[in-house]
Amino acid sequence: MEIRHIEDRDDVRGVVRAHGLAWREAYDEILPDEVLESQPIDPTGTDVERWVDALAETEAGVLIAVEGGAVRGFVDLRWGDAETKAFVGDDDAELKAIYVHPDCWGEGIGTALLERGLEVVPDLIEVVRLEVFVANDDARKFYEKRGFEHTDTGEIEIGDGSYGTAIYTLVL
Repeated sequence: MEIRHIEDRDDVRGVVRAHGLAWREAYDEILPDEVLESQPIDPTGTDVERWVDALAETEAGVLIAVEGGAVRGFVDLRWGDAETKAFVGDDDAELKAIYVHPDCWGEGIGTALLERGLEVVPDLIEVVRLEVFVANDDARKFYEKRGFEHTDTGEIEIGDGSYGTAIYTLVL
């Protein structure tokens, strides 16, 4: 498996697909069907361009895991005021996302992405924060096993619903 930066639109297409499939599987018991189905699993050119535009606007550490020529997952880390949510301090980074294709869960891809992602965070940053659904026990266990501590709670609006979140912190 290779972990690297996105190189082309085929990589972005793989990211969109892995994201959509992981969303539908991980949040099946958390989010309503109409929200889950809004995440594409067979991305159109428009879906890909929307992601290309979003990625072009960031200085984030977005990395992908590629195996057998296919994107298996990605990690998205951000830093700087314009790039992060309110619960992230000025000198902190935010782990916006780690998504792995559901067929690859349990193979260590998420851990490899997290470890490599933390390596691209600038040296001046000493804290990484993230937000997960309170109801997402698997994600919470994943982060806790890797040293993140539950430090706060929050809420996120998606579609017509509001969902409780857990804020986690890792001191580097």
